[in-house]
Amino acid sequence: MARQMSGAKMVVQALKDQGVDTVFGYPGGAVLPIYDEIFQQNDIRHVLVRHEQGAVHAAEGYARSTGKPGVVLVTSGPGATNAVTGLADALLDSIPLIVMSGQVPTFMIGSDGFQEADTVGITRPCTKHNWLVKDTDALAKTLHEAFHVATHGRPGPVLVDIPKDVQFATGTYNPPAKPGTLRYQPQVKGDMEAITELVEALENAKKPIFYTGGGVINSGNAASQLLRELVDATGAPITSTLMGLGAYPGSGKNWLGMLGMHGLYEANMAMHDCDLMINIGARFDDRITGRIDAFSPRSTKAHIDIDPSSINKVIRVDIPIVGDVAHVLEDLLKVWKSRGRKMNREAIEAWWKQINEWRAVNCLTYKNSDKVIKPQYALQRLEELTKGHDRYITTEVGQHQMWAAQFLTFDDPNRWMTSGGLGTMGYGFPASIGVQMAHHDALVINVAGEASWLMNMQEMGTAVQYRLPVKQFILNNERLGMVRQWQELLHGERYSSSWSEALPDFVKLAEAFGAKGIQCSDPADLDDAIMEMLNYDGPVIFDCLVEKHENCFPMIPSGEPHNKMLLGEAKTKDAIKEGGAVLV
Repeated sequence: MARQMSGAKMVVQALKDQGVDTVFGYPGGAVLPIYDEIFQQNDIRHVLVRHEQGAVHAAEGYARSTGKPGVVLVTSGPGATNAVTGLADALLDSIPLIVMSGQVPTFMIGSDGFQEADTVGITRPCTKHNWLVKDTDALAKTLHEAFHVATHGRPGPVLVDIPKDVQFATGTYNPPAKPGTLRYQPQVKGDMEAITELVEALENAKKPIFYTGGGVINSGNAASQLLRELVDATGAPITSTLMGLGAYPGSGKNWLGMLGMHGLYEANMAMHDCDLMINIGARFDDRITGRIDAFSPRSTKAHIDIDPSSINKVIRVDIPIVGDVAHVLEDLLKVWKSRGRKMNREAIEAWWKQINEWRAVNCLTYKNSDKVIKPQYALQRLEELTKGHDRYITTEVGQHQMWAAQFLTFDDPNRWMTSGGLGTMGYGFPASIGVQMAHHDALVINVAGEASWLMNMQEMGTAVQYRLPVKQFILNNERLGMVRQWQELLHGERYSSSWSEALPDFVKLAEAFGAKGIQCSDPADLDDAIMEMLNYDGPVIFDCLVEKHENCFPMIPSGEPHNKMLLGEAKTKDAIKEGGAVLV
C-alpha cells in the first residue's frame, strides 16, 4: 500500500521490505537523514567500518557467504570514491551489492559543492547499473529495482545516488513490485536443442571434463547439488576456477583440484588434452586459458552461462547455452537420464588412467624444513586443525591466496571468499568481518600476506568494536611475495620495490587495538600456536613468520600455454613426461 514518508524513511523501509538485516557503512553530511532513520529502528544492524572500501568488501563477504545481497551506505564525494575499488571487485566477481551514496542537494549538483563528486559518472564502468534519484516519489521504486537488478541474471553491484534534499522531502512510498513485472528479465531457461546437443556430445566423449566457476555458486545450493549429481553419475573429472571452489566437494573422488596459472598439474593437463570441455558458470579468463591460441586445441567446447556477453567473448565455443546454471543442469540431467544414462565408460576409464599418471607427479610437493615454517606447511596444519569446524575462509591477494586454494579443502559452496578478477589486496580482512557478521558462531579465518593485510588494517577497530572473533592468519615473508616471485623468474632477479620495510610488530598492533596477537616462527610450535588462535574468543592477529623466498608452484609463465608449467625446485625431470611441464 502506498504511503507518504520522507526519502530517508523510504530508504530504511525499502531495506526492510527487501529483507535486509545488515548494512555496512560510514556516515557523512550527505547521508545524515538516512542515518537518523537507522538510529530510530531496531530491525536493521548497521556496522560502522573504518573506511568505505572496507564497507564494500565486508558486504561482499556477507553476500558471498550467505547468497543474499550485501548492502552499503556511504556519504558523497570521498565516501563514494573510496567505495570504487570494492565496486570494481564485485563487478568482476559477480557479487550482488546495493551501494547507496549520499549526494549534494539537487540544486547544487554541478556547482562543485562541498564533498560533491560525479558519483554516477565515476561508478558507471564498475557497476552493473546505477541511478541518480532526483525525485523523492521515484526513490522507493528505484531502490526495489536496484535489488532486482543486482540479484537477477549475472549478479553484480549497483549504486543508487541520493541527493540530500531528496532524503528530506516527502514522497509516496510504494512496496516492491512482483519480480515478473519488472523490465529486467534475464533468460534463465536454456535452449533445449542445445542442451540435447550437449548430452549427445557427453554420451560420445572419450575424454570429457567439467570446468566450473563462480556462476555455479551464484546460482544457489540447488545448482551445486545438481552439479554433484551430474559429475558423480557420469564419472567425468571436474576442475574449477578460483571462484568456484566448493561447488563440487574438494574431497570428492572426481575432483582434480583448481586449474589455471597456479592450478594443479593434473587439472591443467586434463583441460589441455580433453575432447569435450563443459564450462559451467566460468568466463574463460586469462588466468585459466594461458595462451589463447593453444588453449585445449582438440576439444569440443560447451559453455553454460546466464550472461550472454560472456559467451564467445574470449574463447569460441561449439555449444553455447544461455541460462541459469541450476535450470540448465536440471534439464541436462533429465535429458541424459531419459536417453538411458549413456557414457563411453571404457574410454573414460582409460581417461582416468591418464589423469592418475598426471596426479602421480604430485605437483604440490615442496621441500619442508624443521628450521623455518614453509607457507605450504602452515596451511596444511591450518587445514588439519580446522577441517572439523564450521569454517569460512577469506583471503587477501598474492602467494598466500594461491597456497590457500591449493592446500585447503572446501566441500561446500559459500565457504571460500576471495578476490578473483580484480585481485584486490586488502579484500580479505574486511570480507572476513562481513562473513562473521552473517555467521556469528562460525570459525572465520582470513589467510593473508603481511603486505595485503596492511592495506585495510584499520578494520581491526571494527572487529573489536563488534566483538567479532575473526582470525587473521598472516603468512609473513616480509616481501611482496608474488611480485618478488615474478621478478625472480621473469625479470632477472631485479627486486624492484618488492621488499617490505618497517613492518609493524603485529602482536603489539593487535594489543593496541584491544585484540590478541600471536607470533610463531618455529615449525615445532606451530600446532600449539594455531590452537591458541582457535581457542581465543575474540579477534586474533596470528603473525606466522615463514620462509622469505618460497615460490608458489605450479605456475604457468606469462605467454605460455596451460600445459607448460613450472613445477618447482622440489620436482625431478624423471617425473615429468616429455611435452608436459617444464622444470625450474
